[in-house]
Amino acid sequence: MNTLQERSLTVSQQIAQSEPASSRAARPVSVAVVIPCYRVRHKIVGVVESLLDKVDAIFVVDDRCPEESGRFLQENISHPKLTVLFHEVNQGVGGAMVTGFEAALEARMEIIVKMDGDGQMDARYLRRLITPICRGQADFTKGNRFYDLTALQRMPPVRRFGNFGLTFLTKAASGFWHVSDPTNGYVAVHSAALRLLNLHRLDRRYFFEISFLVQLNIAGATAVDVPIPAIYEDETSSLNPWRILWSFPVKLLKGLCLRIWWRYFIYNINIVTVFLITGSLLFFGGGLFGLIRWSHNWSGGPEQSAGTVALAMLPMILGFQMLLQAIVLDMRERPEMPISTMFDDNDELEGEGA
Repeated sequence: MNTLQERSLTVSQQIAQSEPASSRAARPVSVAVVIPCYRVRHKIVGVVESLLDKVDAIFVVDDRCPEESGRFLQENISHPKLTVLFHEVNQGVGGAMVTGFEAALEARMEIIVKMDGDGQMDARYLRRLITPICRGQADFTKGNRFYDLTALQRMPPVRRFGNFGLTFLTKAASGFWHVSDPTNGYVAVHSAALRLLNLHRLDRRYFFEISFLVQLNIAGATAVDVPIPAIYEDETSSLNPWRILWSFPVKLLKGLCLRIWWRYFIYNINIVTVFLITGSLLFFGGGLFGLIRWSHNWSGGPEQSAGTVALAMLPMILGFQMLLQAIVLDMRERPEMPISTMFDDNDELEGEGA
């Protein structure tokens, strides 16, 4: 294939031609990109132009941008692949993505990619991002900035601090322990997996990425990490680290509880369920018993015997060990095959997830 011909093909068509005819990728799939648009007037035109020859559709969602980025884009680019959607009220990145997801699903796009409008996500890596989905190896893929140490050093200190601080907690809340950069916004997802989600229960603000992962895990979607460096310049981040530290812990805990409830008490009851129930009863029961006995002693009662102390500590130790084992098993829990391979391409799925 010569260079000129390759440039005229979308990324999915290039993947299809490079694969054996017997593979799933031998059939080109439709690829759409959704771009939430807010204060990116100086970048959005370049981002869209870099995608026009690579995908089948581009949905830009102007989230009540004060710079009128969407209107500016319409004035500078007129193309049948481009659709600009407008919000009358600012809804946040999550709200913009839900609007874009719904538009892409209505257009019957098969793979939907999220990119930001600030130019930090390089369109040259789009093919790499969607290849595992085209090959039937994953339901969704996530860019991983941590493979490239040189690019990582160029990440603004505020973002580096925020990302590293949230990574472990995000893994625990979402259940995707093997995803090394869970807060990365460069994501591709198969429409079959996306239709299983309850889009209107996704967080409308910065917690969108994590709530999206939580729902995908509940649905049993498979994930693949894709090494993709980010592009960082001298732009000012709108991410407030103090707001994140204040608001995210409660949301992370809520997401963790939601995932555990649906995964191990609704969809699938297994040994993790047993360890969680038994471990919690022993740990908190022993702690409550010890607290009651200590309060009696503190209020002037008789000093507690060694046997009483052991009676409180032993259940707590056993319960803690069971809870640790539940975490280990949760880390090893992975779906055996992508859910997108279980459905026919013409199946209409309605999101009924948590």
